[in-house]
Amino acid sequence: MLLSFKNSAAPLNRRVYLALKGGIRDGRFPPGSRLPSTRALATDLGVSRNTVTLAYEQLAAEGYVSSRSRSSTTVLGAVQPQPQPAPPLVAPRVQQPPQVSAFASRLIRDKVAPPTAAFGRRPGVRYDFRYGSAALDEFPNEIWRRLLSVHARQASRDTLAYAAPAGYLPLRTALAQYLQRARGLHCDAAQIIIVNGAQQAIDLVARLLLDPGDAVVVEEPHYPGATKTFEAMGARLLRLATDAQGLDTAQLPPASAAARLAYVTPCHQFPSGTILPLERRLALLDWAARTGAWVLEDDYVSEFRYEGKPLEPLQALDRQGRVIHVGTFSKTLFPSLRLGYLVLPHVLTEHFTAAKWMTDRFSMLLPQLALADFISSGQFEKYLRRAGARNAARRQALVDALTQHFGDRIEIAGGKTGVHLMVWFNGMGPGEVDTLITRATQAGVGLYAIAPYFVKPTVRGGLLFGYASLSVSEIRTGIRKLAALVPAPRRKK
Repeated sequence: MLLSFKNSAAPLNRRVYLALKGGIRDGRFPPGSRLPSTRALATDLGVSRNTVTLAYEQLAAEGYVSSRSRSSTTVLGAVQPQPQPAPPLVAPRVQQPPQVSAFASRLIRDKVAPPTAAFGRRPGVRYDFRYGSAALDEFPNEIWRRLLSVHARQASRDTLAYAAPAGYLPLRTALAQYLQRARGLHCDAAQIIIVNGAQQAIDLVARLLLDPGDAVVVEEPHYPGATKTFEAMGARLLRLATDAQGLDTAQLPPASAAARLAYVTPCHQFPSGTILPLERRLALLDWAARTGAWVLEDDYVSEFRYEGKPLEPLQALDRQGRVIHVGTFSKTLFPSLRLGYLVLPHVLTEHFTAAKWMTDRFSMLLPQLALADFISSGQFEKYLRRAGARNAARRQALVDALTQHFGDRIEIAGGKTGVHLMVWFNGMGPGEVDTLITRATQAGVGLYAIAPYFVKPTVRGGLLFGYASLSVSEIRTGIRKLAALVPAPRRKK
């Protein structure tokens, strides 16, 4: 018996098993034929008898052979040989699209998945103004590692078993106390569900509150992670324009439009950075109460405000139980933590808990254990103060550098909050911005257009500058390199 099995990294008995199984399936060992004894095959292959025995036992367990003893192993007849396919004589037919759900079709049609370039470091880019990149230079890595290590060493039957779908109760309790104390939310632990980042929160809201054809109010410009999720569920988007004060609530649709949901970013509109004033917040809440719509408040980065304390969320003003508040630790701590939270009206907690269980049972427990201690010990708020001061300095450095090099050729949008700036380039079209992005990449500067956040093409070109992951000196150097790529305006004669 000739077997080829040595060119593999698998264990030896596994290689023998695979070689024998391949011979049975391609007909070299037909049904009813006897395989050599374990001793004979071991001698022939130059391996131990135990190696062959293990291979035969696996074949027998899978129904390929029957072994009455170590000296008698017969190939079973249930396995039909699979002849090697002949080369096609004609070109293969074009593969037809797979039969998938309407949801899956909409995902592909609307290109929901982000490009591969959205992940990881870009080769050759030294000064990357990517929005959403984490700033880890101030993060207390040693404290975080110690918390993870303590809980990993103390793992018990409870912490290694299935966990509550709503999340680790001490984390939800610590989070409720923090949100009440620092943000003014009206909530308790029973209203909080821990999720895998804000994106899962948005997905759960779409699944539980929307049916195909339902109307959803969204801001324009918009956050594609929300709008694409709603569209994938078959919702109709009612796009309301934003201005210097955020969502224009005068445009909210009448009750006859039957809008089921309004998705808003009131404390830092994405991507413009504008802040929704109190008058419009109250108008939005009044509209939701009158029409029976839900309001999904994405509070994605409101902890970082550089004038005074963080702004009061919509949920803190809500008296009718219409607001669903979403928070995330991706921007305040780091994205790979993949922990966020929903603060729900009591009437929705049962539905969302069931949906969370159905989706993935529960979020990873070990990070929840560490995060509960991180918050309850005061380390989270201590870190936010340091990170806020650092981000304020970096934001100011970015504003100063842009103003120094571009002056009135640009317009900087957004309030003094968040971790990014939206910058319009006067006299530069979107196509010219795309060319500039390509040239900047070659110069080691990572730039990102604002075009993906607008449903209609804009007249001016613009860029979204994230600054949290860059040092002050890197920001200044990156903008100086960018300025060298933009031709100076011609002087009027």
